[in-house]
Amino acid sequence: MKITNSGYSHHGASRQKPSLMSWVSSSKSPHEDISENVELLRERSRDLYAGGGPLGRGAVDRVVLNALGSGLRLNVRIDPERLNMADNESRKWAADVESQFDYWASSRDSDFYGVQNFYGLQVLALKSVLIDGECLFTLDRHTSKSRYGLCVRLIESDRLMTPLIRPPRVMIDEGVEIDDYGVPVAYWISNRNPKAELPNQPSRVEYSRIPAGNIFHIMNPERINQHRGVPFLSPVIEQLKQLGRYTDAELMAAVISGMYAVFFEHEQRPEGAIGEEDYASEEGLGEYPGLEGLTQEQMYGLIMDLPEGVKATSVSPSRPNTSFNAFVESLVRQIGGCLGIPSELLFLHFTASYSASRGALLEAWKLFRYWREWFSENFCQPVYEEFLSEAVVNGYVYAPGYFDDDYTRSLYTWCEWVGPSQGQLDPVKEVNAAIMRVKNGFSTYQRETSELTGGDYDLNMKQLKREEAYRHVQE
Repeated sequence: MKITNSGYSHHGASRQKPSLMSWVSSSKSPHEDISENVELLRERSRDLYAGGGPLGRGAVDRVVLNALGSGLRLNVRIDPERLNMADNESRKWAADVESQFDYWASSRDSDFYGVQNFYGLQVLALKSVLIDGECLFTLDRHTSKSRYGLCVRLIESDRLMTPLIRPPRVMIDEGVEIDDYGVPVAYWISNRNPKAELPNQPSRVEYSRIPAGNIFHIMNPERINQHRGVPFLSPVIEQLKQLGRYTDAELMAAVISGMYAVFFEHEQRPEGAIGEEDYASEEGLGEYPGLEGLTQEQMYGLIMDLPEGVKATSVSPSRPNTSFNAFVESLVRQIGGCLGIPSELLFLHFTASYSASRGALLEAWKLFRYWREWFSENFCQPVYEEFLSEAVVNGYVYAPGYFDDDYTRSLYTWCEWVGPSQGQLDPVKEVNAAIMRVKNGFSTYQRETSELTGGDYDLNMKQLKREEAYRHVQE
């Protein structure tokens, strides 16, 4: 008996409509759909960021610069009541911890490789997540003269790979060892980048099995039981590449049009005319007045006599293409809509009204805040918790009951991570709106200070008090 169509089979799941009959689609597990394709996605994403597309680098940098800026700063926010602290004592404790953390974070000792400080590591880690789809890091310790031995070791995603000789009865999904339920239990890291061709590299690739509790694998999954990350640009890789090719073609066409030449044909070429044999000599056009030192490739707007019997066909230049801007803007709007970044930010060109530009910025900042909170939770917070544990163990920070239980420890590690402010199109309107929110109890001085300037309200008040006292002394 033939089953008649019903529900979605009349629409999106129809196999009979002409518009959908040619739509061939299939979906498998995250391993087939994602893990087996991440290597090619990473390569193409890296190429777009390196300049293979006109907007690939800009899209990644917009997220990094607005979400992190030069790096997120620690803002300790402990609850004095639950920790049995007085307000003055809690503020002093928070200021001391922030000072010690900034001391460690500003030092290159915070980097396992000693190349940059913790704030630079944040930028590099988020770039890796956006470009490669993921980033791995471990919390190591080194012996040095620094007060703290903690350091962060970033691991490039290329080194997370399945060993050539797979251990028996072990399930490994592209370097991630999983149990029967798909839960990661270990990560297999190679001793070098498998694509490295530098000298003095280990000739044999060896693998280290790192338990899941000793390594951090940060990615933004889009499927359940997904074990490898997808680059941020993956949905628009094709569009960005095609846009780059189109831009290059238009640029080349414009250059060629700018070199348009005029040809003269003679039934009998006059003596001394410029002909094709003149270009074959190494001397070029040096025999002719005003053309010394020029060759055919160096001449723009060339006027040339043709040999006998050769006829030139005039071609009217059609560049620049008048529809180029409209087409590119339309395509970039689609790309921006997919990535969550308005086209105004991708172009860094604001020509709309104040309300339209502000609406675009507000929508973009939903994305930037999401990445800031996600990144601080998955990267910054684990590092800070390990730092504070070391400080308490070594006696640099006094925190009674810190190791008693997880709940008490979470009270001590409660904090915020402050990044760059949103910025204002009209500062007067933005400040007045902030004042109204505070007066009506919709926000706080601290939050508005962070949103408007990225500063700290308590520190601002202390500094203003000192400046006011200094001003009265001078008067």
